[in-house]
Amino acid sequence: MKVAVMGAGAVGCYYGGMLARAGHAVVLIGRPAHVEAVRAHGLRMQTTRFDEQVPMEAATGPEAVAGADLVLFCVKSPDTESAGEQLRPHLPPGALVLSLQNGVDNAQRLQAVLPQQTVVPAVVYVATEMAGPGHLRHHGRGELVIGPSARSTDVAQTLAAAGVPTEVSAQAIGALWAKLILNCAYNALSAITRQPYGVLYPAPGIQPTLRAIADECLAVARADGVQVPGDLYAAVDAIAATMPAQFSSTAQDLMRGKPTEIDHINGYVVRRGDALGVPVPLNRLLHSLVKLLEAPPAARSTESSGR
Repeated sequence: MKVAVMGAGAVGCYYGGMLARAGHAVVLIGRPAHVEAVRAHGLRMQTTRFDEQVPMEAATGPEAVAGADLVLFCVKSPDTESAGEQLRPHLPPGALVLSLQNGVDNAQRLQAVLPQQTVVPAVVYVATEMAGPGHLRHHGRGELVIGPSARSTDVAQTLAAAGVPTEVSAQAIGALWAKLILNCAYNALSAITRQPYGVLYPAPGIQPTLRAIADECLAVARADGVQVPGDLYAAVDAIAATMPAQFSSTAQDLMRGKPTEIDHINGYVVRRGDALGVPVPLNRLLHSLVKLLEAPPAARSTESSGR
């Protein structure tokens, strides 16, 4: 299978790398420094099970998706429409586009931009980071839940054979909400404190705070007619045990001076809560604090002096 990874950050490199390691033709589409490193040495996959240089192609432009059977779409949520527009002229008619993104509405937004393609939502459960150009570090897990389509079962079998446990579920949107709630609980707190989950979770007052954040999210989901599967409280508690060394993606973005996806995590819950009349004060506070932290220092200084 020919696979293109659009937005080859930590998530895309992990799943693309696993497919390449299994013998599939994979091209990573990413930033120049990362592409140059992969072209020169392959992708270093430093995982919990192996540490290998995995050879594969890499490119900086969207034209590299030409001929792909499967596109792993891994760009940041704010870039969904613009990246989809870039891909559209180069996508083969039969390519399946799998949205491996944070948030619950990316697949829907991407489908509107790519009306000739089949876009399938995916729920991603993996702890990864980029340790440098061409160097992926994996901290744990790696399974996927993907939505149904004519090709979803075949794609799931291909991923499973490559060492990625994958389930096809008609309840993928509910599962995306479950993932969103975990992100709402942990991402901003990890970013604000700059602590990994294993340090954050046992700190005084954090566990009831995590549950209170989850309660707000569940209330919004119910008001929105979404049934969230599983025991969310158990899932919140389990994150620190299964990913103790993981900093949230929001924390990683802030520490690298990059824009975060907080508008599509806690910010999404705030917007839906406001629209549905559900109060979400904790999510609103976390969203506001991260937005303040991601603002340039000069902007924060100007805002402070203007009080």
